[in-house]
Amino acid sequence: MKLKPIYILLALVIVGAFVFFNNYNNIQTQDEKVAASWAEVLNQYKRRADLVPNLVNTVKGYAEHEKTVLTEVTEARAKVGSIQINAEQLSDPTIFAKFQQAQSELSTALSHLIAVSENYPKLQADNLFQDLMSQLEGTENRITVARGRYIETVQAFNTYIRKLPTKWVADMLGQQPKQQFTVDNEKQISDAPAVSFGQ
Repeated sequence: MKLKPIYILLALVIVGAFVFFNNYNNIQTQDEKVAASWAEVLNQYKRRADLVPNLVNTVKGYAEHEKTVLTEVTEARAKVGSIQINAEQLSDPTIFAKFQQAQSELSTALSHLIAVSENYPKLQADNLFQDLMSQLEGTENRITVARGRYIETVQAFNTYIRKLPTKWVADMLGQQPKQQFTVDNEKQISDAPAVSFGQ
């Protein structure tokens, strides 16, 4: 019994529609996972930004003459607050780079603040300062975990939309690869450190 061409065409249309809708649904699922993991990254960065004013005010009481460090932290926090990025913008490398740069500047400013605080034994003994430092340390750990989850989720999404036949569906939907976090000093850490035991 010979199949009629109309039945073959109908079978191909059904299979094609199944492949399209299956890939479409999987892309949407992966995209939502990226958005959720990004929301967690933002949540942890917000937590850190919310701790900064309390930390600055606590240090200010002990280290009044450290104005430049306190100003640096306050300005870095303000810059972080001014750069908003949502899950839909994760494919834009320029916006993502600005966001990552602002977060890096806040991290640097906080490390300067912590270094300055070590010069003040009374500040180190202050219960509020100790509590804030503990919260900041916990938040930094949460940021690391959230960024790690985001990296894994974006890797899965980017890999998925690059595979065939999903790539064709992703191209039709205008789906672009999402941006990944990068190491701020990538060039510096790729160079081998110079080790010298001489005087």
